[in-house]
Amino acid sequence: MSLMTGEEYIESIRKIKMEIYMFGEKIENPVDHPILRPSLNSVRMTYDLAQDSQYAELMTTKSPFTGNTINRFTHIHQSTEDLKNKVKMQRLCGQKTASCFQRCVGMDAFNAEYSTTFEIDKKYGTKYHENFKKFMMYCQENDLTVDGAMTDPKGDRSKAPHAQEDPDLYLRVVERRPDGIIVRGAKAHQTGIINSHEVIVMPTISMGPDDKDYAVSFAVPTDTEGLLMIIGRQSCDTRKLEESELDVGNSEFGGVEALVIFEDVFVPNERIFMDGETEFAGVLVERFAGYHRQSYGGCKVGVGDVLIGAAAVIAEYNGAEKASAVKDKLIEMTHLNETLYCCGIACSTEGKATESGAYLIDLLLANVCKQNITRFPYEIVRLAEDIAGGLMVTAPSEKDFRDPKLGAYIDKYFKGVSGVSTENRFRILRLIENLALGSAAVGYRTESMHGAGSPQAQRIMIARQGKLAFKKKLAKEIAHVTE
Repeated sequence: MSLMTGEEYIESIRKIKMEIYMFGEKIENPVDHPILRPSLNSVRMTYDLAQDSQYAELMTTKSPFTGNTINRFTHIHQSTEDLKNKVKMQRLCGQKTASCFQRCVGMDAFNAEYSTTFEIDKKYGTKYHENFKKFMMYCQENDLTVDGAMTDPKGDRSKAPHAQEDPDLYLRVVERRPDGIIVRGAKAHQTGIINSHEVIVMPTISMGPDDKDYAVSFAVPTDTEGLLMIIGRQSCDTRKLEESELDVGNSEFGGVEALVIFEDVFVPNERIFMDGETEFAGVLVERFAGYHRQSYGGCKVGVGDVLIGAAAVIAEYNGAEKASAVKDKLIEMTHLNETLYCCGIACSTEGKATESGAYLIDLLLANVCKQNITRFPYEIVRLAEDIAGGLMVTAPSEKDFRDPKLGAYIDKYFKGVSGVSTENRFRILRLIENLALGSAAVGYRTESMHGAGSPQAQRIMIARQGKLAFKKKLAKEIAHVTE
């Protein structure tokens, strides 16, 4: 099958009968729902860009397994050039949507699974790698969007999975049958799950021998029996129900997350990638987290580009673009954003081949990348809000603006510089509000903190990979210390 067009992708999702709930009701038609459709449009962009000759080299590549042209979001990285192109592609998608475009997590799960299953098979003689390769090539050939599900609810964080009061707080195998396994549990904060054809499930932490039932990884279609999704709330989400394009800020694109319930879901043997190999749970988590922390050096930078642009535009509309303080703030925003991009490119450039032949980023630098992501976007947002001014959060609604009586007052008193309409000034302010405080903040500001693991998770990895003993040895040699 050739690459899907954006419209073909939309129609392919329409055919999938997922069990989706929001605001206490079952959503029968998520594709056309005004709250959910912008998130689908964001994924569609990854298909549209792949069809555009201007971006085809970045968005597509040749599969080393089939020789066919595939979307890069389904690719297994074969070189450091692949790793860098991934980051560049993610920045482009962020620039085009100013939101989360949702396919990164599946791509990162693909690459973590590929090398980890290879090493499990090498040790145990299992067939997980063969299973995964068949699944991966099926997704490549059909140009599918795949979600990656790692985060368990976790319950009492001081207790291991098997020690939880409720054993379902980490997803687990509850029955093993000759033809497959039955799993039960949930995965939280699942970005883009309702816009995906398939979902790859992975363990969420390192595990010991007593956690054997929880060391499980597999893939199932998103309409699998027993799978249901509860949509999470986002700030300003119901503005999308008000038929106000202006008030939404970014009316075309957005993100979506869900709590995904696995209520005794059957997984056939050929879709299982790990089942009880507890010592490899941590390996899979570490690699997936590394790839995903690299991703933030692309996607968040692209969204940051849009926010910096919006801040520069509103400075002009306010008549403040020549002020030295405003110029300095825009320089600082750019400096921070490009520093994040440097980290994404650096961990890619320093990547190395795994035993499987697939390339893994430099894990230390990937964690440094994400550690910076937990900080810099917050400062970029603060500076954007500073430049925008208070009208960003006090502007009247579009209904007031369109009102025959009230609109004239609003247009008169909220006019900025000559030659710029009050409506255009409002549009840019609402975009900044959307990125800083609204539904897009989930995919930019707040996700920068908690996506791909909390800040402490990166600090643990930085401590583990920081080669402190080696650096102490360097210092002692320079100082001629003998012990």
